[in-house]
Amino acid sequence: MLSVAAIFMILGILGSFLPVLPGVPLSWIGLLIFFLIPGVGMNYVFLGITLFVAILFYILNFAIPAMGTKKFGGSRKGMIGATIGLIIGIFAPFPFAILICPFVGAFIGEILNKSDSRTAGKAAFGSFLGLLASSFMEFIVTFAFLILFLYQFWSYKELIF
Repeated sequence: MLSVAAIFMILGILGSFLPVLPGVPLSWIGLLIFFLIPGVGMNYVFLGITLFVAILFYILNFAIPAMGTKKFGGSRKGMIGATIGLIIGIFAPFPFAILICPFVGAFIGEILNKSDSRTAGKAAFGSFLGLLASSFMEFIVTFAFLILFLYQFWSYKELIF
């Protein structure tokens, strides 16, 4: 079970860069699997706090690109376009779709809002920056979960080996 937990931790870190994998939730599942190892006591407080963090950052991962659009002068339609583009980009079968689709979605949203192409481009750039920021935050959280995993592993090394 330890190897399965470690695989989930690695998948979580990869998921902070790969849009098809939800990084933070996968890392949290790795923590959960670790505590399911026989002899390792279930730490409900630890798991509860890390679950709250995982859910919060999973939601923020969708919201931050839209907030970036707004920060760079985008309208509500631009924010909606960026969010729709992000969701489409997750499932689109072409390279860099996760980067391109939110940008295009924000741009189209702004054009539909009757913005000029300069304003639409600025809002779309904000969406791109928001996506980069959310990916960086997701990496930081998955890396922190990995550190916590390694700390817990070290604490129970006598039981595991």
